Amino acid sequence: MIIKLILVGIGGFAGAVSRFAMSKALNWQESLPIGTLTVNLLGAFLLGILTGAEGNKMMVLLFGAGFLGAFTTFSTLKLELTRLYIKNKKYFLLYTAISYIGGITLAFLGYVIGKTVEITI
Repeated sequence: MIIKLILVGIGGFAGAVSRFAMSKALNWQESLPIGTLTVNLLGAFLLGILTGAEGNKMMVLLFGAGFLGAFTTFSTLKLELTRLYIKNKKYFLLYTAISYIGGITLAFLGYVIGKTVEITI
């Protein structure tokens, strides 16, 4: 059990740092939080691949629960949606649609791709 916790922790640290860096690099435009959108869509796609591939359980803990769990962000998405709702209803609707429809679509596409590849790590 301790090894599993360590793997999730290591992956989580790397995922959180990666999200922070990517969000800072891409959130240069104040009207739309592109950084959060990008990490959430990319994370949904990668988690779909990982889940579809049914890889090594320890690697799923490291990359799935750990890295991608910390890389993607549910709470920041909700905060940014609230801010967009207050400031710009059009952007709110656009961002909501892209986040949810895009996320589900990319997770499904990743899952289908994952089923066709073999991940051996």
